[in-house]
Amino acid sequence: MTEHAKRLRELHRPGDPLLLPNVWDAASATTVEEAGFPALATASAAVAAMLGYPDHEGAPAEEMLAAAGRVIRAASVPVTVDAEAGYGLQPAELVERLLAIGAAGCNLEDTYAGELAEPEAQAEYLAAVRDAAGDALVINARADTFVNQVSDPVDAAIARGRLYFEAGADCVYPIAAPLEAVPALVEGLPGPVNANNFPGASLKDLATMGVARVSYGPMPFLQGLEALKTFATRVKAMEDPYA
Repeated sequence: MTEHAKRLRELHRPGDPLLLPNVWDAASATTVEEAGFPALATASAAVAAMLGYPDHEGAPAEEMLAAAGRVIRAASVPVTVDAEAGYGLQPAELVERLLAIGAAGCNLEDTYAGELAEPEAQAEYLAAVRDAAGDALVINARADTFVNQVSDPVDAAIARGRLYFEAGADCVYPIAAPLEAVPALVEGLPGPVNANNFPGASLKDLATMGVARVSYGPMPFLQGLEALKTFATRVKAMEDPYA
């Protein structure tokens, strides 16, 4: 087990969650680390947009992993990489590439080409990733039942998440779960739960509910773009951009 993976795993504490304002390049990584965060996470949507590609594996794996490598080189804290659905790589190759760039962990989603994977097949994939990685990667397994609009998304996420934990996942991420669904997810899943901090959902609420990890996805990147848009609009209008 690498020290960074060990540290990242230790930071998943239910009720005292690991907070991850997701980053996309070396400058954002340095900025977030300097703000005092003990670990960093990339966001695939932000990285892909920065590279000029659409999200959902629209960018080549080589470019996404190279960008993640630049984040890792800029940081002194553990970095977990949003590896989307694995880029079509076999588990051993994916693990080899992640470890080669110094990743301490990875996100792996269960949506492939817009379709939700069969849970048993995804569990087999996760088990193979775990076998290849040993303890050297912290696996955050996404359960995409909310973004794919399945019926009974809470129950479906719990069923998937239990399989993913059995396969060796360290944390399960029911992405886009609304605040009111979080308590049931935390109660129903036998390990750390990753939640999103959407507008209107306070971090204190999520901590009280027992989540172990909080992600922001591309929101920091989008807010940065909005600030740039405001700056540029003021310059275009011959106004003071610093007002």
